Amino acid sequence: MPVETMEIAVPDCFSFYECLSFLGRSHLEVLHRIENGCLYKAWMVEGEALLLKISAVPPQSPRTSQLLRIELLVGTPADEIRQEMTIYLEQLFDWKRDLTPFYEQAKQDEIMRPLVERYYGLRIVGIPDLFEALTWAIIGQQITLSFAYTMKKRFVEQFGEKVMYAGEAYWLYPTFQTVASLQVDDLRALQFTTKKAEYVIGVAQKMASAELTKEKLLAMQEPGQMHAALTSIRGVGAWTADYVMMKCLQQASAFPIADVGLHNALKIQLGWQEKPSLTQIRQMAQKWKGWEAYATFYLWRSLYDDIT
Repeated sequence: MPVETMEIAVPDCFSFYECLSFLGRSHLEVLHRIENGCLYKAWMVEGEALLLKISAVPPQSPRTSQLLRIELLVGTPADEIRQEMTIYLEQLFDWKRDLTPFYEQAKQDEIMRPLVERYYGLRIVGIPDLFEALTWAIIGQQITLSFAYTMKKRFVEQFGEKVMYAGEAYWLYPTFQTVASLQVDDLRALQFTTKKAEYVIGVAQKMASAELTKEKLLAMQEPGQMHAALTSIRGVGAWTADYVMMKCLQQASAFPIADVGLHNALKIQLGWQEKPSLTQIRQMAQKWKGWEAYATFYLWRSLYDDIT
């Protein structure tokens, strides 16, 4: 049976390679697979589990627009699915944003200038699903990144669905409907703390009741309102709110200033013996005004040079 294939034009300022480099930063990742320069990603739409294979199309000439090829390895082709797929990929790779102002601003900053030259075309790789973005951030609170990935893997494989292809399992993140009905002990068995289990289930229940939705947050438009709405949720502090605004709500000014990875990246880029203070970071960030999320993302990317 032939595989449904479509090609999507992407912005000139987009590097699929750089985005793959970021996505490939942990061998413990359970929600996608990268093989031979291709991204394999399970995705749920209209109640149907799909498996996408995403790859870059070599340009025919320097003047040819960049294209991504998307192959639907598992799932039923339909016009609605193709439309949803385009929207999903736009959110995953933040295609609609014009990065020209960010690059012009970054070239005036000694910290950002070498990073935007090195990672040109990198876009914030998002988490379009609000439940995944919120709960992944909660899972990662106050633990090492490697243990956070281990906990996510357990959580996904215990409560998520999978798509089988060529004898391999490709996992989908658990839905808020599934998690809303869990008990704290169900997550405690996966080494969640009691508090973390309560927070994750609480978010699921808020979403199941439609008290919390991505649409409601985006309708606020004002970043300060979004931030306040997110931090009103039990278990969501300032860092988690900024992370979700950055990775899910696509707010370029979101700034997780307390992030340890950001601090370590700045220490390395500056060649300092100690990590900068929050006051010093705020001063540095004046040059990133309006683009704090992108500056943070490029600094995060710099931490993975040794594994790419």
